[in-house]
Amino acid sequence: MHPPLGIIEGFFGPVWTWGQRRALIGALAPHGYSFYIYAPKSDRLLRRDWQLPFSDQWQTDIQQFVKTCAALGVALGVGITPFDLHQQLSEQSLQIWRKKIRDLVQLGVQTIAVLFDDMDAKTPNLVKTQLRIIAAAQLEVTTQRIIVCPSFYSNDIVLDRVFGQRPANYLGDLGRSLDKAVDVFWTGEEVCSRQFAVADLNRVAEQLQRKPLLWDNYPVNDGPRMSQYLHLRGFTGRPAAIANSISGHAINPALQPTLTQIPAITLAHSYQQGDRYVYTDAFLQAAQIVVGDKLAEMLREDLLALQDIGRDRLGERHRVLEERYRPFDHPAAREVLAWLDGQYETSTEQVQTQ
Repeated sequence: MHPPLGIIEGFFGPVWTWGQRRALIGALAPHGYSFYIYAPKSDRLLRRDWQLPFSDQWQTDIQQFVKTCAALGVALGVGITPFDLHQQLSEQSLQIWRKKIRDLVQLGVQTIAVLFDDMDAKTPNLVKTQLRIIAAAQLEVTTQRIIVCPSFYSNDIVLDRVFGQRPANYLGDLGRSLDKAVDVFWTGEEVCSRQFAVADLNRVAEQLQRKPLLWDNYPVNDGPRMSQYLHLRGFTGRPAAIANSISGHAINPALQPTLTQIPAITLAHSYQQGDRYVYTDAFLQAAQIVVGDKLAEMLREDLLALQDIGRDRLGERHRVLEERYRPFDHPAAREVLAWLDGQYETSTEQVQTQ
């Protein structure tokens, strides 16, 4: 028995096409993925330009994707990061914020994710301010689910270094006052957690007064360092036992929309198989589903080069890999070639400005 599984498209860097999104959720829905949250860092209308109205084309694209997901039994959500609303909270700014949420509701999205990550958190009365923003959003929802990503969504000290020292008892104060119907994202002990433990998740649940919804930063591979690697291996460190300690499990996908299906499928296997799960076997089985036997075997043979060595240190192996994958007429092979060509590199500037 697995918890609700989903995709949170929340990476920095390149932009996916709507066709790639449709292909991804179409491939994962049969494996139990039941929700998709559209929140790419590259979409400025959901981040640094959130105050601006949605364009006609944007609205059409979202409405079409709502229908695609609904036909698959998948709930579509949209994540919005209200940059600077903390610092400029006023009745006027809250009205603009409510209008943005109202527009999303009218487009038919089933989940609204209010994301306080990636922003300066050095705001007086941070929890009180965030609760006002969440409450304003709730005024516009009807049957929509609301998920919140806190400013401090992990115990990782890197968040304090980058965004400011977290207030004492931040999670406890937020959880105590937050409507119990609102879900809260949590990435674990680290921003990119290597494992999740029942004890840690239960402790966080006590603080939040609800089970956390995992935002799992694997297999995402954005940023200047991680974009040098392809994250393909099966999930580890996510024992099936955590299912009872979470309200859902969303994964932030890799930049490669076809290849990311492979680890995504292994997560479903991990919950289904429990103690019988073997991540190397799960990888090969998932790869065979996604790319076929021959290409799956090649990916297995090249895992060390693709996932561990890194593109910038391949040396002569770089040319060999190009020759191996060029003959395949498959989107996964084309993604390997594009990665080798540097097309998925994510710069520091993108991370700082998207």
